[in-house]
Amino acid sequence: MSSAPVPIPARRRHDRLFEPSSLVPTSYLSRSPLAEEIIARDLAECVDDDADSDQDSNWDSDSLLGAEDHLDLSAALGAPLISRPTGIAYGTLRPTIAANVPGTPALAPRDVVASRRAERSLLRDNHIIPPKHPRPFEESRWRQLYRRLFSTKVPVGDDEEDHFGPLLSRVSTKALESTPLLTDDGQGYVSPSPSEQQFQWDAAVAGNLIKTTWQREAQTLGQYSRSLIVTFLLHYSVTVTSVFTVGRIGRLELGAVSLATMTANITCYAPVQGLSTCLDTLCAQAYGSGHKKLVGLQLQRMTYLLWMLLLPIVTLWWYSERVLASIIPDPETAALAGLYLRVLILGTPGVAAFESGKRFVQAQGLFHATTWVLLIGAPLNVAANWFFVWKLELGFPGAAAAVVFTQNLLPFLLFLYVRFIEGMECWNGLSKRAFHNWGPMIKLALPGMIMVEAQYFAFEVLTLASSQFGSAHLAAQSIIVTVTSTTFNIPFPLSIAASTRVANLIGARLSGAARTSAKVALAAGLLVGLFNLTLLSTLRFRLPYLFTRDDDVAAIVSRVLPICAVLQVFDSLAAISHGLLRGIGRQRVGTYTNLFAYYLVALPISFSVGWVLRWKLEGLWLGIVVGLVVVSSVELWYLHQADWEHAVEEAEMRLKSDEAQHGVEFK
Repeated sequence: MSSAPVPIPARRRHDRLFEPSSLVPTSYLSRSPLAEEIIARDLAECVDDDADSDQDSNWDSDSLLGAEDHLDLSAALGAPLISRPTGIAYGTLRPTIAANVPGTPALAPRDVVASRRAERSLLRDNHIIPPKHPRPFEESRWRQLYRRLFSTKVPVGDDEEDHFGPLLSRVSTKALESTPLLTDDGQGYVSPSPSEQQFQWDAAVAGNLIKTTWQREAQTLGQYSRSLIVTFLLHYSVTVTSVFTVGRIGRLELGAVSLATMTANITCYAPVQGLSTCLDTLCAQAYGSGHKKLVGLQLQRMTYLLWMLLLPIVTLWWYSERVLASIIPDPETAALAGLYLRVLILGTPGVAAFESGKRFVQAQGLFHATTWVLLIGAPLNVAANWFFVWKLELGFPGAAAAVVFTQNLLPFLLFLYVRFIEGMECWNGLSKRAFHNWGPMIKLALPGMIMVEAQYFAFEVLTLASSQFGSAHLAAQSIIVTVTSTTFNIPFPLSIAASTRVANLIGARLSGAARTSAKVALAAGLLVGLFNLTLLSTLRFRLPYLFTRDDDVAAIVSRVLPICAVLQVFDSLAAISHGLLRGIGRQRVGTYTNLFAYYLVALPISFSVGWVLRWKLEGLWLGIVVGLVVVSSVELWYLHQADWEHAVEEAEMRLKSDEAQHGVEFK
């Protein structure tokens, strides 16, 4: 079967990514009018400032690419296989995804390189371009078995394996004159040039020849998620270390830190994280438009806004003892929680600065910056807990002081990274303009705050409920929340990786490959859930004593952990399925399903079983299990019924809509 050659598209997505522009360039195709308004106002204010209209988009490909990866700029743009997750909030309790963040994140040069490498790998897997490492003439049986089990190549039969010429002829009846498929001696292969690779990729996609394997998708999901898992676990280790330390002090202290953390999450951390997710749009908008100095301006503006919002929060925390004493029956626990919160006040500016700073570096594609910061900060947090609690003998307030130390240390380390390693190109110093143009930014930020707050509150209310059963149950709740949130930091990053990969494949019009990737992600999520189930089940009598020496508290935790073990399977599947829904552009289905399941199913069952049947903490967590069963079942059913081809069509329609709005041609 053969067909006429498919022409290389004259202009593809992001083909104007690095073109000069005068105001709001059409290269960055945001679907957020508010974001465009903010950038337009900022540029209007600094139209005479050459630094803020910087268009320095040149990059040294030699520093990013090897010999095989060396791309010319015109062939490098397009990058359909790389995108970035947005709206992610993590660090305390359970990570969450905010409401759909409008706008399309801009691609950094390293993203373009990664996209081209991903395209080349798929072309090799489908035998369309020469393999990187030709198969030897003779292979051992073990080598053959290994290749059959783990090779990422699409199977086409033993006689056709690695014979890429016939498959390429199905794409085009003529090869490019400058693309030798074999060297003169017929032994070695010559890889195509970047422009030839682009031709072959576009033609192969048009000919529906690009397939994938579970081995390829498992490898890709592993690469995408491993650094995310490390980052999430390191960030949450700040909370784990605090609970671990306080648990060695006593039962009341353990319950108090749980109550204080609940209050801090609902009143401060969730709003701060939710509001800062709008920088995923604003910083990316500024970076993608080529006005890189505006990225630093957005950082300053959000940080100042968050610091101003801390004023009423600080007031609430200072008098929190009175508020909590009116809610919970144990005044001593309320007093300790109030003391913990008063100390935490000193760390709130650092929390706000770090949340904004994360978005500042991520807009530049520097996702590893946060990981490096946490690799230093997490061990120092452990040392700080030992120093304040045991060395200085401050006890319970020392645990809060250690948290404050870490919360202020992390933004400082991030500043050092930007200042001395990379990221300074988007900083133009402090500016008075950061105090202008707040209205549109607040409108853009509010949906993210509301969604994060809603997801936090659904779980935090269990801590408030458990306080009604006594200090032992409140202390046990602190341990259970810590354990289940730690385990959730494995499937949640995997869901982000799955969402990114599926979205990339859908954007590249590879619906079949996207379905394969989704199946692999669900299988991986199930395995992670079963692993967590086994872990909690087998260690149900040992885990509690890592956090407490109180036998009563440990006994309660041991009774609840089997329920939490079952929860792990559905929690993991729900996380993966929600990520896949985001990948195919159906995130609203997952969002509404989660809110319905938590507030109309899980919490009513929790309160009913907990109080009416007197199951107490076991009843509270049983309701959460039922809610997650509903979430995972509904989302999996929707994914099974979803029309993936229609998702591809919708992605193309969104591009055409952007084209009509901005006057840019897409292919």
